[in-house]
Amino acid sequence: MASGTDEPTLTVDELAARAGVTVRTVRFYSTRGLLPPPVIGPRRVGHYGHDHLSRLALIEELQHQGMTLAAIERYLQQLPPDLSAQDLAIHRALVASWAPDSAEDMERAELERRAGRPLGAQDVDRLAAMGVLERPRTPGGPFRVDPGLLRLGVELLEVPIAHETILAARTVLLEHTRSAAHELSRLFRDEVWHPYRERESDPEHVKAMKSLSAHMQPMVLQALLTAFQRSLKEELRAAFTTGEKE
Repeated sequence: MASGTDEPTLTVDELAARAGVTVRTVRFYSTRGLLPPPVIGPRRVGHYGHDHLSRLALIEELQHQGMTLAAIERYLQQLPPDLSAQDLAIHRALVASWAPDSAEDMERAELERRAGRPLGAQDVDRLAAMGVLERPRTPGGPFRVDPGLLRLGVELLEVPIAHETILAARTVLLEHTRSAAHELSRLFRDEVWHPYRERESDPEHVKAMKSLSAHMQPMVLQALLTAFQRSLKEELRAAFTTGEKE
């Protein structure tokens, strides 16, 4: 099984079991270039890491959104080649956020199997603070889990961030993402939807609107993620540069 390091330590059977797919599926994705090749170890055994696991989860989510294999290939080709497992998990969480509520009830054993590790009381507290899960409503009952966020949440368990900081960060993100969603919705309503209603008898315009609806969400997700990553890098660079000068 995988250790706590970033070194590829999963066999193809372990990778498939953790991802919930078959070994045949893993090898098929590899031949299509959707997965990077494994690291070849002793006795020519291939080993896989967290980036392979996160990429499989992203592929699964894109399929859940109705994308064809060819469309998924194009989507993955547009991503930077050096994305970490955490980056890929963030992409999956963002893609999953467009889907209807997909929370699942999971017994603790299933939750830990999907997480790929045991979860202590502190781990559960942190996952709850991140919005990954809700605690059982009755003693011994199932957890309410968001599968789209689970893998990202488990990755973040290894990051030394205080519980209070997670809660504060979540509050900031919710406030600003809601504000961005509100403004984007208003813009779409005023500049796209209202003109469409005035021209809905035009067949070509109707066709264009259907095409826009099918592609808008992935486009907005990619734009938001790119803009946020760039802004965050600039803010962190400025913060640490200022700290060094003081």
